[in-house]
Amino acid sequence: VQLQASGGGLVQAGGSLRLSCAASGRTFQNFAVGWFRQAPGKEREFLGNIRWSGDDTYLADSVKGRFIISVDNAKNTAWLQMNSLIPEDTAVYYCAATYFSFGAWHAAFWGQGTQVTVSS
Repeated sequence: VQLQASGGGLVQAGGSLRLSCAASGRTFQNFAVGWFRQAPGKEREFLGNIRWSGDDTYLADSVKGRFIISVDNAKNTAWLQMNSLIPEDTAVYYCAATYFSFGAWHAAFWGQGTQVTVSS
């Protein structure tokens, strides 16, 4: 499974940005595509995921109402639409192939990160 995230950049507070995650490989659809972020000096945070069927979307409370996760199965691409961005959203964002085990979501494969910087 290979994943490639893109779309990061610099945006002003209150603005929007959309990240994309292109997936490939024989078994990537066996996993739910997830998004994580890691801010400087902080632990990596799980933002949410969605199955490639488009069902069963999960969003963390920290971004619910501002971020939207979607997929296009035909294009093997997932998106993270980020609205009403705040400086605290500044981080490196990653997409990953995720699976559920022992009561929690885990990442099996990672894409490279893309930097998102929100200026005040």
